Amino acid sequence: MLDITSFAVFLAAAFVLAVTPGPGIFYVLARSLAGGWREGALSSVGTFIGGFVHVVAAAAGISAVLAASAVAFAVVKYAGAAYLVCLGIRMVMTRNVAPVADGAGESGGNSVWQGVWTEVLNPKTAIFFLAFIPQFVSPARGRVFVQFVLLGTTSVVLNTMADLTVAMFAGAISDRLRANPRLQVRQRVASGVGMIGLGVFVGCSGSSRP
Repeated sequence: MLDITSFAVFLAAAFVLAVTPGPGIFYVLARSLAGGWREGALSSVGTFIGGFVHVVAAAAGISAVLAASAVAFAVVKYAGAAYLVCLGIRMVMTRNVAPVADGAGESGGNSVWQGVWTEVLNPKTAIFFLAFIPQFVSPARGRVFVQFVLLGTTSVVLNTMADLTVAMFAGAISDRLRANPRLQVRQRVASGVGMIGLGVFVGCSGSSRP
């Protein structure tokens, strides 16, 4: 169904985009530093699910609404930015709360859902898929929807692999910080401030990586 040469070019381009630092990676980095490898990994699962939602939406043409409507784009964009800022404020406010079993006080479900909403409320991800993936879809090969979903899923998987790599290294740093309660508190404040800054960044500028 997919042309091998075109897919190879797509894979190379998607890999470069996946490893390029952007809001997705910085979000997982902040969560991993705050709660360790487990929270970072669960957050990565959430961003994967959110990314897949965007893939299906773009394939179904829903993302075209965001691309065509400045109001719709702005509403989703600022809602996502506000969500990130709220997460950051919560991290700062709970800086003295002792983490629970490598979860930084968050349940697994919370970490996953926060990742999902962080990605779903990023309209730039939707526009990215709508603009990037069609360049590699061939109507002549039929089943355009299936082609779109396969390519989009490949891109999301590569993004998630990059996120998990970041979570692994940041989680190791977080584990060491836990040996020093004072440094741990400072680190959670720094992560919270970083999350707030990420929200401001997402709300005020574009991004090259979902």
